[in-house]
Amino acid sequence: MPPDKILTKQVIKNPFFSIKILLFFFCISLSSQSFSQDHHGENTHAEASRNKEDKTSIKKKIKEYIFHHLGDSYYFDIYSYDDDAGHHKYVGFPLPVILWDKGLKVFLSSGFKHGKSIVSKGETHYKLYHEKIYKTDSEGTIHYDDHHHVTNAKPFDLSITKNVFNIFVVALLMLWLFISLAKSYAKNGNIAKGFGRFFEPIILYIRDDIAIPNIGEKKYKKYMSFLLTVFFFIWFSDMLGLTPFGVNITGNITVTFCLAILVFVITNITANKNYWQHIFWMPGVPMPVKILLAPIELLGVFLKPFSLMIRLYANISAGHIILMSIIGLIFIFKTWLSTSLSFMLAFALTLLEVLVALLQAYIFTMLSALYFGFANEEKH
Repeated sequence: MPPDKILTKQVIKNPFFSIKILLFFFCISLSSQSFSQDHHGENTHAEASRNKEDKTSIKKKIKEYIFHHLGDSYYFDIYSYDDDAGHHKYVGFPLPVILWDKGLKVFLSSGFKHGKSIVSKGETHYKLYHEKIYKTDSEGTIHYDDHHHVTNAKPFDLSITKNVFNIFVVALLMLWLFISLAKSYAKNGNIAKGFGRFFEPIILYIRDDIAIPNIGEKKYKKYMSFLLTVFFFIWFSDMLGLTPFGVNITGNITVTFCLAILVFVITNITANKNYWQHIFWMPGVPMPVKILLAPIELLGVFLKPFSLMIRLYANISAGHIILMSIIGLIFIFKTWLSTSLSFMLAFALTLLEVLVALLQAYIFTMLSALYFGFANEEKH
């Protein structure tokens, strides 16, 4: 009888025979592993050190990538890679650099070659250093002070950076969306058609459940355009940040600062006398208490928009950092278990970020409407 049939027959008759075979091969594998360790023990320490250095290098690259993603850029990078020669290549397109330095100077960011080249305009030279443009010499020298701060002069920068470009994209998307929705309403007797059926309930919700309850039925209309604009701008920007293009609009504190300034200006310009009276001279409060509360109430005027700015910036930035850090674990541990767990956790967190994008737009709009309502509250 052939050996393979004998082995099969033994396994069927005696199940423990198969366990003996598995134990036999397991012992062989252990002995071979021990043999390998005995003969290559001198390389174990060197290999462990090499793996530790590789992990440290990967962690450093992940950290640099996260900060690069969170920061702004003069070049729209879609992705980058190392070619066969070891050169780092970027895939994307350059953006216009607009500088005012004794006159207007306009050129494409590709001239910097990602900080490797100097752009010369007449006798003036410019260098891109840590995503900032400095005036320098023909050699691209960067000077530092005693605290290692760059002392090179900076021109007045009006460039179309990556975040600014995406703000224009979101603005054009909103214009197209709402103009199309308005035309659809006009043609179909105030009935939404097509994609308008998805956005109509959201617009009605902002009007009926945010604007009217917090501002009042008489005065809410003059704020509706701003509330709708800020809601959809934050929502679309946050959703765009979840795409693979590396967009981080509302995770930029400059953008959230501008949104907060708009709320601050609108609130205080449209405020009535009753609003200012409750800040500087609260009715029905004893004189000594008025003197104590007035500075606190005045401080609250500035703290309200400040909280709007920090809340949106911190939540979006933290979400991006955590998500990219979890993805980075795949490249640090390089095992099938860690890869699977990191992928599932990143996928779940991405779904959560979709909810957070909508939630942050809702919170910013709700608080803005609440501040507008405080500014227009009638005297009781």
